[in-house]
Formats: sequence, C-alpha cells, structure tokens
Amino acid sequence: MSFNDNVQLDTSQVGSGGSGGGPGGMVVGGGIGGIILLIIALVFGINPGSLPGGTGTDPGTGGTGQVEPGGSTDPNAFAQCKSGADANRDDTCRVIATVNSVQAFWGDELPRYQRRYTPAKTILYSGSTRSACGTASNQVGPFYCPLDKKVYIDASFFQILTQQFGSSGGPLAQEYVVAHEYGHHIQDILGLLDRAQQDPQGAQSGGVRVELQADCLGGVWAHHATQTKDAQGTTFLKPLSQKDIDDALSAAASVGDDRIQQKTQGQVNPESWTHGSASARQKWFTTGYRSGNLNDCDTFSVANVE
Repeated sequence: MSFNDNVQLDTSQVGSGGSGGGPGGMVVGGGIGGIILLIIALVFGINPGSLPGGTGTDPGTGGTGQVEPGGSTDPNAFAQCKSGADANRDDTCRVIATVNSVQAFWGDELPRYQRRYTPAKTILYSGSTRSACGTASNQVGPFYCPLDKKVYIDASFFQILTQQFGSSGGPLAQEYVVAHEYGHHIQDILGLLDRAQQDPQGAQSGGVRVELQADCLGGVWAHHATQTKDAQGTTFLKPLSQKDIDDALSAAASVGDDRIQQKTQGQVNPESWTHGSASARQKWFTTGYRSGNLNDCDTFSVANVE
C-alpha cells in the first residue's frame, strides 16, 4: 500500500533513540524477538523478566533509576521525511507516515465510542535504546510500553521479518507491524491490556487474545486507511490491492507462535504460546479489515480464537 506522494508527514509524532531507562515493566507486542526470548527462557529455566526487554527489572538500571522521557526532540532528526513520496522510498519515513495515519484514524474513531484518543509517540532507533519497560532492541522486536505510552521500533526489524522469518517485504507488511503496536495503545486506553498479564500463556490465553485483538485493530485501521487524511485534508494512502492484503497476511503469519517455534525449536508447543498461531493472526487481521468495526475485535468473548 503506497502513500500519496503529496501527503505531509508530521515528524513530531516520533522520536529518535532516547535515554529512557527505569525499573522495567510489561512489554506488549514484542514481535518475533520477544517470542524467541520467551522460548529460550522456558527451555533453559530462565526468568523472562531478567532478559532484555522482559517484564522484570531492567538490567541496565538495577531497578533504581528514574524514568526519563525516551526519544530525542531534535526537529532535524527525520529531516529526510517530509512527504508521502519519501515514505514510499524509505523505511523510516514509511513508519512515520504510518504512525501519522494510524493516529489520525484513531483520533477520529474512538470518540464514536465515547473515548478520547491520546496520542502515543513512536521511538525509532538503531541497535538499542532504553524504554520505561526495559531495553529496546531487535532481540525484543517492536513493542508498546504502557509505562511511558510509547511504541519502540528499529526500522531494520523489517529486514529480519523478511530475511529470517519469510514475510513478504511489501509496504503493508511493514505498516501492519506499526498498526498492531498502536492496537496495543488502543487496548491500553480501553483498559484491556492487563488481561495479558493475568493469563500470559497458552493457545487460548489472555496474552494470546490481547495480541490477536491488536491484529484485528490493525485490520480495522487498514479498512479505513484509504479514507484517512492528514491535517491538510490529503488522503494518506492509495487504494489497497490484493497484493497489499497478501503482504499484511504474510507478516501476520510470519510472527505466529507455531511458525516461530517450528523454526527455532523444530516442534510446536501451544501451551507456551503468547501471540497466537499463524492462522489465528491472519484470521483476526482479516476480521478487522473486512468489517472496519472495533466491536468485531472482541477476542475475549469467543470460546476458541482459532
């Protein structure tokens, strides 16, 4: 899915790197790396909270540091990202454009449900940076930190998604990842995010249902994305093609627990799932995309999420 060339990008919605830090907390939507770290922890008996980006104390602070605002406010940090044309040729600019589109959509949509949307900044970094939930790196993957209300993404993650886990490299595959993380922000606003902590593992667990709901919310955004406009009234995205949808479904499947476990362990163990199977992730993204209705993303009311 390509951006319209003349749409204007708002780089104030993102920050670069940052010194963050702090006592650590729940990381949500940890992508590929988060699942792999959890698998390693379960196999070797390691406390997942002691791993980078885990749910325990950030090893870099010992749990005593003060939480600082993550992300640079340097207005020139993303000077190359000015328009939709820039987003169509540069991964970093594409993330910024997607953040703009997703936030514009939810800013208009949530009031329809008597909820106010509060913006969440995305921190774009290279290598690693610090969040209020611990260390952000490609080992963890993109995630949403509810302690500082920020999304953390290393743009090189998209290469890993393609080269190591078989996702297509199309634009909507990347945009899906951003929309999924903002789905967690919507869950945070709606008071649903804690269900992941209450029941964190298993094919039908609260943790899996939270992740699948974020996939569905990403699909809701995709349904409306070609009507969402920037501050000047220009539509962000061109109409979707079947290739675009296939790209998003490819990304969703590539981060299914079963696909990742088969690749990393040679076997599948649904009892340790935290994100859902490849087929379930595709199903719930498709549900949101087809209906465009937030109410159809209630993964908690169904007996079986598959």
